[in-house]
Amino acid sequence: MQILVIGIGAGDPEQLTLQAVAALNRVDVFFVLDKGDVKQELVDLRTEILQRHATRYQVVVGRDPERDRSTTAYVEAVDDWRRRRADVCAELIAANLGADQVGAFLVWGDPSLYDSTLAILDDIQARGELSFEIEVIPGISSVSTLAARHRVPLNQVGRPVQITTGRRLAKEWPDGVDDVVVMLDAQTAFTAHLDQDATIYWGAYLGTPDELLIAGPVREVAAEIEKVRAEARERKGWIMDTYLLRRP
Repeated sequence: MQILVIGIGAGDPEQLTLQAVAALNRVDVFFVLDKGDVKQELVDLRTEILQRHATRYQVVVGRDPERDRSTTAYVEAVDDWRRRRADVCAELIAANLGADQVGAFLVWGDPSLYDSTLAILDDIQARGELSFEIEVIPGISSVSTLAARHRVPLNQVGRPVQITTGRRLAKEWPDGVDDVVVMLDAQTAFTAHLDQDATIYWGAYLGTPDELLIAGPVREVAAEIEKVRAEARERKGWIMDTYLLRRP
């Protein structure tokens, strides 16, 4: 039994690598966690990718458990959510994948960057009830797509880049870093740094027909980003965005 974790890009079906397309066509069963009607578009995008790139496929869908977003115990809430996700995935694999078959999880962007799939599969393996090999196929991340859409490099000459979360940026700008890539920002943390001489390169729904892009001095465009972001979230019911903050 083998499980492939396949990076499928930020949303554009043409962002799949040749390696990813080849991997799709080795798979017997694709496992998908349904996030409900609000994010049905994400399931539809996965379906489009399979229709375009896979010659045959079987899809098995499980219900993605809700995460407790009301608690201040963030790490504990994420750990609990991952355990319950692992329960769902273990049941799907046990019930639908034969000993000589290949299963797969399709991961937005790249599986190595702020995604829980690998940790969940490690959890399932550690339980000792299922035995399978894991193979990871890298993908084009939303970070790469953001830089490409804005036509900028992520780094300045000889300088580091830090990738962090909105939760951490809201507390402080990272020490010793002038280029900060921010993901998972539910609170527009860039507004805490309007005193910085920084440029923001912001993008939402990257790689999809609904893609949104805004760039400029953060103190000048912050209000516009907040407005556009709120309107998009109200219209679609969800938002996925990321951005680069750069000081000279």
